[in-house]
Amino acid sequence: MPDIAPTAGPAGPTLNDFASFYLYGLTNNPYQQSTDFENFGELYKLVIGPHGGFSIASSFHPYQLINPAGVSVWYTAFAQFYSQPNRIEMFGEMTLEKTPFAVVPPASFAEYNVWSDSRLTASENPVFSRYIPFVLPFLVRKDPEALRWDAEIAAAAGDRERLSWYLDAVKDALRFVQPAPALLLGFGEFDEQHPEQLIEKFMSYRELLK
Repeated sequence: MPDIAPTAGPAGPTLNDFASFYLYGLTNNPYQQSTDFENFGELYKLVIGPHGGFSIASSFHPYQLINPAGVSVWYTAFAQFYSQPNRIEMFGEMTLEKTPFAVVPPASFAEYNVWSDSRLTASENPVFSRYIPFVLPFLVRKDPEALRWDAEIAAAAGDRERLSWYLDAVKDALRFVQPAPALLLGFGEFDEQHPEQLIEKFMSYRELLK
């Protein structure tokens, strides 16, 4: 009788299995939390699409995303996940069933920690005291398929009108954690080696806000 290789289960998890993404915009109150995990799940599906991972159940000012020890909220979310005794089962659901979960960040991330790049401080750029930056993070299981946001952008082929319905849907889905007058500006991937790239996204709007 020939040998039959057992079906391999999902390996891992490791931090390298995930990528750090975020929505970003402007608000009057960047640090907002919610325990409405159902709405976080709907927002995740709308922005990320059929990819397993985590909504991080808070919005933040950029200077709250990395604590004084240099640990990011995305890394902390992974550590929280990894501490779960059923992490292999959860990882399997993320991999095979594309399940999104939600994780509540520690209260320590309420503290501001101004990076060496201080351009978003009110003292350096007063406009950011009126239009305050916010970031809503996602920790996403890596997958070769395009994220929903990227797929919608590509399908619109630069036509703002064709994209407007989608941006309006994301903005409306965001309201439970970032209510009006918050403005949605865009979506990006966070590079922990180059966090200043996030600062640049907000700086690109500075002149328009004056």
